[in-house]
Amino acid sequence: MTSNRPYLIRAIHEWILDNNFTPHLVVDATMDNVTVPRQFVEDGRIVLNIAPGSVRGLHISNELVTFGARFSGAHFDVELPIFSVLAIYARENGQGLAFADEEGETGPPPEPDSPPEKPKGPSLRVVK
Repeated sequence: MTSNRPYLIRAIHEWILDNNFTPHLVVDATMDNVTVPRQFVEDGRIVLNIAPGSVRGLHISNELVTFGARFSGAHFDVELPIFSVLAIYARENGQGLAFADEEGETGPPPEPDSPPEKPKGPSLRVVK
């Protein structure tokens, strides 16, 4: 099956707008082919306001999120592979959706020689 991520992004975006809130994307700016203004990236992530009054030509396809926006007064064409979107939420109340890693994701492959993590056993402590 194809990923449900682009469908969920489009649905949550519409829901946020229908409630007159401001949609924001949290993006992993370290992924390949992410085109964002690097001076606004913090800890490898960037938060982007994608409200209709803030962007031009927003298009959320099954592979990419694209739009034009102004950053510090300068126009910038943003391009985001769909798997670089980590979350979509409403600025006003924080409601939205964060995405877990999906199988088949086009992000960087896992290290082939890394040993599997050992599951941690239960830990108990006395509480008085």
